[in-house]
Amino acid sequence: MKPVDGRRLFDLVERRLTWMGWIANSIGAGVVFMAIGFLVAVIFDAAERDELGRENLPLLVGSVLVFGAAMTWIAKRRRKRALGWLREGREPTESEGRMVLGLPAFATILTAAGWGLASVLGFLWNIDHSLSTAALVAIALWLGGETTSALAYLVTERTVRPVTAIILADRPLEGSSAPGVRDRLLVAWSLGTGAPIIGLLVVGVIGLTRNEASLEAVAGACVFLAAIAMAVGLLATLLTARAIADPLNSMRDAVERIGRGELDVEVAIDDASEVGMLQAGINRMAEGLRERERIRDLFGRQVGKEVARAALRDGTRLGGEEREIGALFVDLTGSTTMALAMPPSEVVRLLNKFFRVVIDVVESEHGFVNKFEGDAALCVFGAPAASDDPAGQALCAARRLAERLDREVPEVGFGIGVSAGPAVAGNVGSEQRFEYTVIGDPVNEAARLSDLAKERQVGVVASDAALDRASGEEAGKWERGERTVLRGRLEATVLASPRG
Repeated sequence: MKPVDGRRLFDLVERRLTWMGWIANSIGAGVVFMAIGFLVAVIFDAAERDELGRENLPLLVGSVLVFGAAMTWIAKRRRKRALGWLREGREPTESEGRMVLGLPAFATILTAAGWGLASVLGFLWNIDHSLSTAALVAIALWLGGETTSALAYLVTERTVRPVTAIILADRPLEGSSAPGVRDRLLVAWSLGTGAPIIGLLVVGVIGLTRNEASLEAVAGACVFLAAIAMAVGLLATLLTARAIADPLNSMRDAVERIGRGELDVEVAIDDASEVGMLQAGINRMAEGLRERERIRDLFGRQVGKEVARAALRDGTRLGGEEREIGALFVDLTGSTTMALAMPPSEVVRLLNKFFRVVIDVVESEHGFVNKFEGDAALCVFGAPAASDDPAGQALCAARRLAERLDREVPEVGFGIGVSAGPAVAGNVGSEQRFEYTVIGDPVNEAARLSDLAKERQVGVVASDAALDRASGEEAGKWERGERTVLRGRLEATVLASPRG
């Protein structure tokens, strides 16, 4: 959430709501006065209509001023209590948060109460004429109050939406606490269709039941009510549509960004209805995807990207399968002496520098570092991702690794052993804890060869098994040498080294 100038936002909301309240009620009073004039014209003659107009005009003006001032004072007190935290630049309390979310409903109730009192007063004011006249005025005032109250809700909800977003940013939205889409559409219908249709029904019934009703008066009243229905209905529909469409557009944009892989998405929750719950749901989804991506990244760093990708794609199970692999084992020389002669932090720095080169070279040759063993690393080619030439990749990686270690980490000695052949690759352990590993003779042979390589100037030794399985181009860059029996083995192994 971007930082907000609380005092400025408070003044803006307060000013807009005050002026909109006065404007809405004044327009409502004017429409009611004209509606009474058109409706009365259907029943009474011109002289009686003029008399009723002269009597009711002061009532409407006085009601607007008196009730408007009272409603403004009450609304300002309520808003001051609800938005005081905004002006003071502090966090809202729980009760203040509830009052902010309830401001549209409070504005509606307050407006309805004022117009209800005006309706009662209008009935009493005109009772001396006739019961039907008083009832007509009261009904007109009641319909005007319904329309104005609904507009008050839509305008207030729209105006306080930036404050609602601040409240809901740090408050979990567990359920709808505001009228939803269906209720808002019903409000828009009542504004644009319901109230005017009731008026049209009244005019139609009067026109049909009173023979003395003027055709011109009935037509004029119908045209007036239809015009009000079109104007107010359009305004109500626009307000309702924007209240629904704006958050839907923001959510659509957020979903499109997530689809493109942009997971740093956060939708402002500025609605306390089911629309807000949907906004919160998108934020939770984005957070879940970010968490999943962090886990995927961490998983890949721990076990290797290829292993992580295979596990996410195929699932995990104990056991393995036989694969043709190339194995590369690299080990530092003199690590014990180095640990005694250097501070631990310096040893760690040097190991990280060493392993950074190992990982870079191995991954560039489409292998993966299966495990770190202290100051050594086992690197595998051909598993878990199959390869057409795992032995050739391992041999090429060994040559490049020796060159880069000599150049980039000259302060350490090393031995690199390479072998190839069939091995079992899979998950070893239990259902609660397992790791991906490669078990087989090539792995053991590569480890033994790395010990021999430490004693040689070039620092790299491969077995003839690796050369026999490698592509002709890569095998041609190596030359075979003497035979030796490796530790723990019965048969002699032909050794090979990179050509000078």
